[in-house]
Amino acid sequence: MGIDKQKIKKLDKTDEPAPMDKVDERIDAEMKLIEGKTKEEVAKGLANDELARKGRKMKEDAEDQLKGLRERGSGK
Repeated sequence: MGIDKQKIKKLDKTDEPAPMDKVDERIDAEMKLIEGKTKEEVAKGLANDELARKGRKMKEDAEDQLKGLRERGSGK
C-alpha cells in the first residue's frame, strides 16, 4: 500500500499558515503577557502609576491576542 499523491494537500494550496508560524505568534503573545505582568508588578513596587497602566495595557492586549489565536486554532 502506497501513498496516493493525489490526496496530499499542500499548505500553499489551502492558504493556511504553517504550524510553525502559529507557534511563533503564540510565543510572541505569551512573552508580551509575561512582560506586561512584570511591568505591572514592578510599577506597584515603585509606586509608578504610569508604568502600571502600561503594564496592564500590554497584559490585556496579549490576553486578547492569545484569545484570538485560540479561537482561530480551534476552527471557530
